[in-house]
Amino acid sequence: MRRSAAEAGGLVWRTAPALTVLYGLTTLVEAVAPVAVAWLTKSILDRLVGDGPIAALAAALAATGVVVALVPQLARFLSNDLGRRVSLGASERLFTATDRFVGLAPFENPSFLDRLRLAQQGVSAAGNLVTGVFGLGRGAVSLIGFLAALTVISPVVTVVVAVAAIPSLWAEFGLSRNRAGVMWQIAPHQRREFFYGQLLSTVEAAKEIRLFNLGSFLLGRMLGERGTADAAERRMDRKDLRTRAGLEVLGALVTGGALVWALLAARRNQLTIGDVSMFIIAVAAVRSALGGLIRDAAGTHQRLLMFDHFTEIVHSAPDLAVAAEPVALHGLRGSIELRDVWFRYSDDHPWILRGVDLTIPHGAAVALVGLNGAGKSTVVKLLCRLYDPTRGTILWDGTDLRDVDPARLRERIGAVFQDHMAYDFTAADNIAVGDLTALDDLDRISAAAVRAGAHDRLAALPGGYGTMLTRMFAAGQGMDGPDTGVMLSGGQWQRVALARAFLRDACDLMILDEPSSGLDPEAEHDVHERMLKHRADRTSLLISHRLNAVREADRIAVLDEGVITELGGHDELIEAGGVYARLFKLQANGYTS
Repeated sequence: MRRSAAEAGGLVWRTAPALTVLYGLTTLVEAVAPVAVAWLTKSILDRLVGDGPIAALAAALAATGVVVALVPQLARFLSNDLGRRVSLGASERLFTATDRFVGLAPFENPSFLDRLRLAQQGVSAAGNLVTGVFGLGRGAVSLIGFLAALTVISPVVTVVVAVAAIPSLWAEFGLSRNRAGVMWQIAPHQRREFFYGQLLSTVEAAKEIRLFNLGSFLLGRMLGERGTADAAERRMDRKDLRTRAGLEVLGALVTGGALVWALLAARRNQLTIGDVSMFIIAVAAVRSALGGLIRDAAGTHQRLLMFDHFTEIVHSAPDLAVAAEPVALHGLRGSIELRDVWFRYSDDHPWILRGVDLTIPHGAAVALVGLNGAGKSTVVKLLCRLYDPTRGTILWDGTDLRDVDPARLRERIGAVFQDHMAYDFTAADNIAVGDLTALDDLDRISAAAVRAGAHDRLAALPGGYGTMLTRMFAAGQGMDGPDTGVMLSGGQWQRVALARAFLRDACDLMILDEPSSGLDPEAEHDVHERMLKHRADRTSLLISHRLNAVREADRIAVLDEGVITELGGHDELIEAGGVYARLFKLQANGYTS
């Protein structure tokens, strides 16, 4: 709680210090003004009975009334503006923190994803946290003022009213803790509900859902997750209802008893008319202020508990160790070497790589082949340092990848992944993400598209390279018709991904992971020719199930159950008659039989 409070306070102050001070002063005036109205009303009533002058008091009361009317409007404006700024600052801090994760492990952890979702909710509620904290201050000032007024009239009643608030304070804090716990409990169900909702509402899944008639099935699962979450919240609401009803009854009894005492005391001439009016105002105000203060305190407590998810993420330890003083990484001159590399995702998972030894010489093309699940994509993740080996080392010209800055390493790697992204961007932006220095350089973008064989298709789009490759978003205002975006085929997206990789002309290592998947034979041949030309005298790692695509590689490594079992050129491996020869002949027979 202390850490979350410090984090939230620091966030507010860094985001808008001047606005925070102004809102604080406005809140103070808003808190003091009702107390001043009560005292002025008492004084006027007493002077009316005693036939004293009231002009100055009446003018002061009128002026205070104007303040009471206007200040809340100003406070609301400042609160909304401060809330927006704090939410923006919190969002920036949260996603800056997630961007600092070096690898993929956090994003493959369900618990982390649940926490991230709650942290995002905390970001959106950060403005409410600010409002709650200032509401606490406003309530405290008002409470002190009215308690002072009430104490002047009856110290005993003041103590009774204050003590009666203790059960409410205890109960409200208990409810806020329980509600925060329920939100953590139902987070997985809400995330799965969102997942099913996405499936039911996105074009990517629409074909299979309609073909296989999955709509009712997915809807049932979505509603089941929603029902589980709703049931937990309903139990919490019932507990909330019982507790609050009991507290309201207690408060009503205390207030009623205090008013009966005041009326009886006035009848005995122990209180003046002004005293009675002040007492009635003060008792009602104290009860209201206490209730508001307790609710604000409990609400702030709950928001801080939820904000703890935000704090946990922004202060998370790195998923992969980064050297305090990274070794400078120069252009590849010798080789990239995997030495006795073992890898598994955790101690509970099986080994994916089991002592892999592999050298990728500078300027050479090395192919990695094997059955599904052999560990080929894992090797790619390790080379990009999205994970670290569980055992063993990966060396870049003799330097351990753990000792270099991951960002500098990745600047020297280009890649086409089998599961490449199709961004809901323009055609130009979809290529430029391969190297953001080319974001506004259409010549570089189009040159990369030409090399990938994508230029003719992209240039012929309605808006050329400025055409949105999606129908999810319009390109600009007034462009929300059905023709503003264009959907590419799988093969065309493959070429866009290839252009994205070709944009990195200066990279030292090119990784091509199934770069021709989804292509027709003619397009596959064209892409292979283009890649051969691009790979000439470049260091590259090629992964493919289509062995005709790798036969020109300088070296071919066969990965079988996490171990390199064969290594050599195409002719050498065919002559050896091992796994590679068997798989190659099996594929070749599919064309010749």
